[in-house]
Amino acid sequence: MQRLSDRRRPAEAGHTRAETTYWNAVRTRDRVFDGMFYYSVATTGVYCRPSCPARLAKRENVAFHATCEDAERAGFRPCRRCRPNEPSLHDRYAAKVAEACRLIEEAEEAPTLATLARATGLSPYHFHRVFKAVAGLTPKAYAVAHRQKRVRETLKRSTSVTEAIHAAGFNSSGRFYAGSAGALGMTPTDFRSGGANAEIRFAVGECSLGSILVAASDKGIAAILLGDDPEALVHDLEDRFPKANLIGGDRAFEDVMAKVVGLVEAPETGLDLPLDVRGTAFQHRVWQALREIPAGTTATYSEIAGRIGMPKAVRAVASACAANKIAVAIPCHRVVRNDGTLSGYRWGVERKRKLLERESHASRATP
Repeated sequence: MQRLSDRRRPAEAGHTRAETTYWNAVRTRDRVFDGMFYYSVATTGVYCRPSCPARLAKRENVAFHATCEDAERAGFRPCRRCRPNEPSLHDRYAAKVAEACRLIEEAEEAPTLATLARATGLSPYHFHRVFKAVAGLTPKAYAVAHRQKRVRETLKRSTSVTEAIHAAGFNSSGRFYAGSAGALGMTPTDFRSGGANAEIRFAVGECSLGSILVAASDKGIAAILLGDDPEALVHDLEDRFPKANLIGGDRAFEDVMAKVVGLVEAPETGLDLPLDVRGTAFQHRVWQALREIPAGTTATYSEIAGRIGMPKAVRAVASACAANKIAVAIPCHRVVRNDGTLSGYRWGVERKRKLLERESHASRATP
């Protein structure tokens, strides 16, 4: 990115699309953009990060820079309030939370709040607030989610369910069973056996994007898969639950199928059916953020990472998008690269393009 103007010549009228985006970020003090660019103010001679709490400067006095070095070469000095040339307070807190997460993941039993706070140099009260603000959940909830993940991994190779539960750090089997349905989508025994006792209804049909498979458990839609080969879509479902009781959709399931196909043809309409979303705590946070992107708009992987309080987890966000098995209803097609271009899509970039075009046309047609 080149410097868009210098100190002696403020930005002129006729701003580029990038400048408009940057200015909106400055106006709203959006910390999602921190580190992506910096802005300088001609009347004060300083440059800041987008989230700087200082009084908003006039637009004609503001210029944008790709790096601190660019701003300093243009003759600006770092703001003493937001200290743009140093790690942000959020980044410092994020590092402390990352360290706490590492301690939780490596411990046989979940560390106490006091232990984690002491390790990060914060008071228990302050640490708890910081952890929840950065991670999106409490330290206790993170520890439980991590142990649930360990149970899922251990169940596949352990000799018994009880052994897997205790190996994952649960002192009581009862504690895990109380939340096992939400964590696994079924009982631990059924999960360990590949979903042997689970019933999943499904149907395969055609839509304007090709073949479509819709599967649902008794909790809601568990999968919406798109592709070119109906048989390949069925194999995908079978691989997910190799021993589940897959039941071909009956007449009652036709209404479900029709609603899902209607969603694919008009994504902006939304889906009024419950979802059976199965994944890790982190994936759930990413998928929820995706569902909050308005139809007809897009967000970058960096923006999603910022919205869930983990701005450095861009690759992990991309992985969570790739792991999504409920197409369109969880709209990972609305996530694009930082430059606005389309990135890989589980069901093909061309399908992603068509979905975005439909939503764009619908939003323009809405009065």
